[in-house]
Amino acid sequence: MQNMTTIHDVAALAGVSVSSVSNVLNQRTDKLSADTFARVEAAILKLGYQPNRVARQLKTGHTPMLGLLVPSTANPMYGQIALKIEAAARAQFSYRLLLGNTHRDKRQEAGMFDDLLSFGVRSVIVVSSQDDERHLEAAVQRGLTVVSYDRQTTEDGDSRVDHVSPDNFQAGYIAAAHLIEHGHRRLAFLVPSGKTISRTAKIEGFRERAAQEGAQVSATVIEGPVLETFGDSELADLGFAMAADLAAMTPRPTGVVTVNDMLAMGLMSGLIQAGLRVPEDISVVGMDGLSIAAFSNPSLTSVAMPLTEMADIMVQRAVERSRDPQLPAVNLVFHPMLISRHSVARPGADKRA
Repeated sequence: MQNMTTIHDVAALAGVSVSSVSNVLNQRTDKLSADTFARVEAAILKLGYQPNRVARQLKTGHTPMLGLLVPSTANPMYGQIALKIEAAARAQFSYRLLLGNTHRDKRQEAGMFDDLLSFGVRSVIVVSSQDDERHLEAAVQRGLTVVSYDRQTTEDGDSRVDHVSPDNFQAGYIAAAHLIEHGHRRLAFLVPSGKTISRTAKIEGFRERAAQEGAQVSATVIEGPVLETFGDSELADLGFAMAADLAAMTPRPTGVVTVNDMLAMGLMSGLIQAGLRVPEDISVVGMDGLSIAAFSNPSLTSVAMPLTEMADIMVQRAVERSRDPQLPAVNLVFHPMLISRHSVARPGADKRA
């Protein structure tokens, strides 16, 4: 049977005004004393009161939900990001998460912006890293607060979109440096075909660190063909397939960096299938810092992105700017960190390091 408790019942039990109950429901804690807030929460719990979300949306024009658009949750990295963002939204603002897959298609992203606005959602985080954000700016003009993840702004302070990103250049640099420190001189960077800003930055960082060694170190970038434009759902299969080509190269790279962890895990499996050992014959470094990377065989060395910290700030910016549109947009960059495991050793080593 439907709960017929009203906001007036809650106010009467707590001995406060209806506006005080409303402040609690909307997390406006600065307007209430701790005692009043506690009494209202106790009354809500005792009566089992559930606010009418449809009525609230009609009154306020928005619903307490945060949109998140990712390329494809077939890539566990985006599922991991979604979990972090969902936890941050719930902890900071008691918001729920509305998740959509866009396959990096600008038309799909723009269509989902329309859907979010029609549902009363006023804040969205977009994981894309494409070089054209005009559709994001158009969504801002229509009243949507947009946070772009995994790319830095190329605008001269005119963008109205927040940008939060790991330092992808540094990620590529760190990965190459780790292999060079272990004595590798023939390096390769593996990436699916399909150019994005973040992939380009990782490759540039990789090449920069290799170039610092002069002619002593070679650095090759190898693109793998994918069925989809960017291959977000094909990563492990692609890594497995690229292993055969890598094994056949003469001379063969001894140290490999992959653009993400799923590509690396597929690659390691393919290398073993081709009769090569990881890390004794080929060392492998991934990027992302997926939790499952610790359980591959061998466990995968990876450049980890600080997802918790980035999720916290993305949620904060998305919601607070929706409440105060005059807040200026920001461009925030977070530093990645190497997690050293067992997929890297010195070339030809008989013992893992």
